[in-house]
Amino acid sequence: MKLTFTRIIAIILLVVPGIGAAYGFLAMKDAFFAQFEPTIGHILWGKLFIGFVLFLAGVAFIGGWTFFRDRKRNYVAPRFKAKRKQP
Repeated sequence: MKLTFTRIIAIILLVVPGIGAAYGFLAMKDAFFAQFEPTIGHILWGKLFIGFVLFLAGVAFIGGWTFFRDRKRNYVAPRFKAKRKQP
């Protein structure tokens, strides 16, 4: 039971930033394409900036999570492995 609950929490921790990144991407797309609509006629800079921040934060969180998990399991290239002290 404990292992299942832990995995559910881990999935939620990955899904929430993923949804934020997807919403950020859609907000950037909407802000960019708003300039082609005759009633608006310009880029919505606030929505574009918020979308960029959400997208960047979500992708960075998921990328960092994956990188540190792979580093722990020794799946990364030698240059990304943790440095050891020389005796």
